[in-house]
Amino acid sequence: MAGASGSHQQVDGERLSIAADVLRHLADPTRLHLLHLLGDNHGEQDVNTLTEQVPASRSSVSQHLGRLRLAGLVQARRDGRRMLYRVTSDHLSGLVEEALGYADHAVLGIPHHR
Repeated sequence: MAGASGSHQQVDGERLSIAADVLRHLADPTRLHLLHLLGDNHGEQDVNTLTEQVPASRSSVSQHLGRLRLAGLVQARRDGRRMLYRVTSDHLSGLVEEALGYADHAVLGIPHHR
C-alpha cells in the first residue's frame, strides 16, 4: 500500500462521500459560476454584486448562496447591512478552476493534457 500522506492516502467511504457531495454542489451552472466569482481572484462579494454577474435573479442567487453556505462551501460575514460571501477553501477554488479549464478544452477543441 502507498503511504498515508498527500494524495496517496487510501480512499475510504467517508472521503468519497464528502467529495461526491462537493461535486453535486458544483453540478449546477449557477452555483459553479458563483463559486468561480467568489474564488481567490475575485474575493468577497455581496448578493447584489454577484447578481449583476450571473444570469439569475437576486432571489435565485440568494438561494444558491444559502445552499453553498449550508454545505460549508462558502462563508458569509456581515458588513453593515450587507452580507459578504467568500469561498471557504483554496482546494474548492482550485477544483472550480480545473473544471472550467477542462471545459475550455472541450469548448475550444484543445487537446487535453496527460
